[in-house]
Amino acid sequence: METLLKVDFHGAESSEALQNKIAEHVDALEHLYGRLTACHLSVEAPGHHHRKGGLFHVSIRLTLPNGREVNVGTTPRADERHADVLFAINDAFRRARRQLQDRAREMRGQVKTHEPLPSGTIASFDPNTGYGFIQAADGHEVYFDRNSVVEGRPSQIRRGARVSFVEEMGEKGPQASTVRPLGKHAMR
Repeated sequence: METLLKVDFHGAESSEALQNKIAEHVDALEHLYGRLTACHLSVEAPGHHHRKGGLFHVSIRLTLPNGREVNVGTTPRADERHADVLFAINDAFRRARRQLQDRAREMRGQVKTHEPLPSGTIASFDPNTGYGFIQAADGHEVYFDRNSVVEGRPSQIRRGARVSFVEEMGEKGPQASTVRPLGKHAMR
């Protein structure tokens, strides 16, 4: 283990078995990531001042190169399994491993980003025929029919209503395969 490890026990007794388990977890994180510079673990024993009582709180701060950090806050208080210090430590390291994986993907540029759906305004809609046109943000019009409307009521499809849509090229030009009415507070 090359990572600088600091463990603080507040109101709890440390044991060699716990120290060894913590060292195993840190070794596993080093194997996963390989470039941890420090790990600070804090274990707080249950105190009389807690209303729920009997639950250990574990927090972990992992320091990465270039000043980056991964912080895992205190363990959830609603889970009675955290009355066992070993379970609380294992759970905190499980969450740290997940956050570390996410951070590593982010640093490698492997995080997926989703383009927001285009939005527009209903330019026209004829409820008798069930088709209309959306005016996109750039000004072009996109054909749609009532069958492409999802997650909305027919009354939400009226002239001037804000919608998001999925555009594709149809036989006669651009058409919306999916139309979602936006709430009156939508800022898209």
